[in-house]
Amino acid sequence: MGQYHLKLPKMGESVAEATLTKWLKDVGDTVALDDPIVEIATDKVDTDVTSEVEGVILEKRFKENEVVEIGQVLVVIETDQDQEVEKLVSPQEKFINTETILEEKNSEKVASELEEEIKTVETTILSPIENSNRFYSPLVKNIAKKEGISQSELDQIPGTGKEQRLTKRDLLNYLKKRTAPVSSESPIEPLQISPPAATAKKEFEIVKPIISGGDQILEMTRMEKLIATNMKNSLETSAHVQSFIEVDVTRLWDWRDKVKEAFSKRENEKLTFTPLFMTAIIKALRDYPALNSSMEGDKIHIKKDINLGMATALPDGNLIVPVIKNADHLNLVGLTKAVNELAKRARQNSLKPDEVQDGTYTFTNIGNFGSIMGTPIINQPQVGILAIGVIRKMPAVIETPNGDFIGIRKKVILSHSYDHRIINGATGVLFVKRVAEYLENWEENLPY
Repeated sequence: MGQYHLKLPKMGESVAEATLTKWLKDVGDTVALDDPIVEIATDKVDTDVTSEVEGVILEKRFKENEVVEIGQVLVVIETDQDQEVEKLVSPQEKFINTETILEEKNSEKVASELEEEIKTVETTILSPIENSNRFYSPLVKNIAKKEGISQSELDQIPGTGKEQRLTKRDLLNYLKKRTAPVSSESPIEPLQISPPAATAKKEFEIVKPIISGGDQILEMTRMEKLIATNMKNSLETSAHVQSFIEVDVTRLWDWRDKVKEAFSKRENEKLTFTPLFMTAIIKALRDYPALNSSMEGDKIHIKKDINLGMATALPDGNLIVPVIKNADHLNLVGLTKAVNELAKRARQNSLKPDEVQDGTYTFTNIGNFGSIMGTPIINQPQVGILAIGVIRKMPAVIETPNGDFIGIRKKVILSHSYDHRIINGATGVLFVKRVAEYLENWEENLPY
């Protein structure tokens, strides 16, 4: 008999940890290959972790609502294969050397010592959340302690989770609106322990909300920190340059206005401008494949598949980029269904990890918020991103064989950011110009 250590897999770029939300199997249960074992949630997606072997569950390493780091063992499974544990673990574990293992053991020892040293302090000076008939996850309790929220105040916050459970998002949204100064009777903030470093140094940090007059300074959420880091890294990595072009989309507007009701009845899908813009972008990427690439060291990797990312705003104000894989293989109906489905599940926080990875080019519709134009930041490791502004009625000169005249046209500005390290100005401009040409010359008899 052997044992298999099932670890928390990588959940996407920049995701370092996840919250274990629900166990789907218990100790002693038999599992088959690809059986869901546990539900986990990150700041980007909620998903299941499935079994990679057949066997019987021997041990569960974490409890529900605990935070698990990528690569940590979730569950131990007994298998029929008569092999050593080291031979059954995932390929990533095979590369862990003796020095790393010793560092992990030292870190665990340091963490245990630190917890013992502050246990008395926490018991004496902290005012923890009292027991309540309402369930609160450990994460919610910790946030409430840090923000000085009393039990009575916590009980009054409405929850959107199962059985009105108060979720992390509910609490963070409440804190953004909470402007009342913290009274002197508020619980003392708990001591925060920074993760033990490899040098085994003991570091303590007291985190308190800073409130002065009517101002309030809130700690960034984990997702906000990740977005901030990614944006900063992108600006430091790529030589951003922008090109802008104005497009007359009157023909496109009229075509959509003519077919949208019939399209909705036939396909049971709302036809927005997003898949129409995507259609033009995909055609232009075929014409200029250098924009469908990434830079890896001193090599340029031009991608065969067009995996189109679409920036999607979430209800809490954050941003996520679900990816339509092989978008160039889809017709307008397929693109519309993919766009609507991904956008819906993005706002429900139910995207799968592979649906936010492997994008080759990104599109963002900033016109949804009334913005005329913008300078989007490249989504690494891609080399370009296109922002579509709001469509406006504009006076324009219309050229005809019988002379020019002024008319009302529907126009939009395309903002193209690209990596000037490998995309020169001519290619960057010609690409966005080609997108404009496809939009302006939209086929009125295009099948859908």
